[in-house]
Amino acid sequence: MTKHTRADLGWSDHFARQITEDDANLLPARISEVHRSQLIALSEAGDLRLIPTDSAGAYAVGDWVMTDGTSAIRRLDPVTDLHRRAAGHSISDQRIAANVDTVGLVTSCNADFNVARLERYLALALASNALPLVILTKADLCDDPDSFKRQAERLSPLVTAITINAKDPEDVARLNAWCSKAQTLALLGSSGVGKTTLRNALTGETEATQDIREDDAKGRHTTTHRALRPTLAGGWLIDTPGMRELQLSGTSDGLEELFDDIEILAAQCKFTNCAHDTEPGCAVKAALADGTLDPDRLDRWQKLRREDQYNSETIAAARARQKSFGRVVKEAVAKSKHKRGYDD
Repeated sequence: MTKHTRADLGWSDHFARQITEDDANLLPARISEVHRSQLIALSEAGDLRLIPTDSAGAYAVGDWVMTDGTSAIRRLDPVTDLHRRAAGHSISDQRIAANVDTVGLVTSCNADFNVARLERYLALALASNALPLVILTKADLCDDPDSFKRQAERLSPLVTAITINAKDPEDVARLNAWCSKAQTLALLGSSGVGKTTLRNALTGETEATQDIREDDAKGRHTTTHRALRPTLAGGWLIDTPGMRELQLSGTSDGLEELFDDIEILAAQCKFTNCAHDTEPGCAVKAALADGTLDPDRLDRWQKLRREDQYNSETIAAARARQKSFGRVVKEAVAKSKHKRGYDD
């Protein structure tokens, strides 16, 4: 059983301020794995297997909880919170990871590199309040890896990009700055870009990797679930399964930061509700006309804004319906008890 101090696990004043008198007999623990019926957590008392007191989806790897050693009594509010709209047809949010200092957006210097998809990941990272780091793998197989680095850094002044040969331990060690001294680095990206290879180098694990398809540079899933793992540099790493679908929800703040150049232009338009189409006095159209704004970037901004707004409104409406249905059920049960004389 491995024991860690709170400081080792990333405890900070943000969490300490949430402790109350009712928590006097409880122990803080950080969740390392989330399963349907139990949570794996790390604490000063060692590794714990906890019974969740909420649905499994309410927890994320990296969360801090207060526990009696058996159950996760209360979840503490996170510093950063990565989430997306759940894949498939369900109308809900899916939490990806919590209390992450840096989000490593992993893509490779080949056909996997896609500006539109990278912007999605960047919006997600920025909305979580974590620092975004673009990690460009397979640099050793590319004639000009710096060209990919420049494309990534042009997306936002907030972006730091680094090119890496994931199979070279000394090269991967350059990532230690983001996962040492109890800092947490989360790796996000599609399958086949080298996340598992990076994880093995950073943690000393020997998880098997899989080759990519040569025709489209796409890979197969190696990581099957999220987990918080200690790094050789003294920090923490969260590896995530490759995402084939990333729908944005509740990321409007991240989009504003990522596309701040367009947001500034939009604020200068004559009309506050300007659609940047046929309206007079449109600063965005003027920037398109003089070539200072890329029309493809504008299209991506508009598309992502529409998607985020639609998904956010849809999820909010679904939650409202669930609450309303819950109230109806409670009222029906209360009326039934009253008719049968079961009132207290």
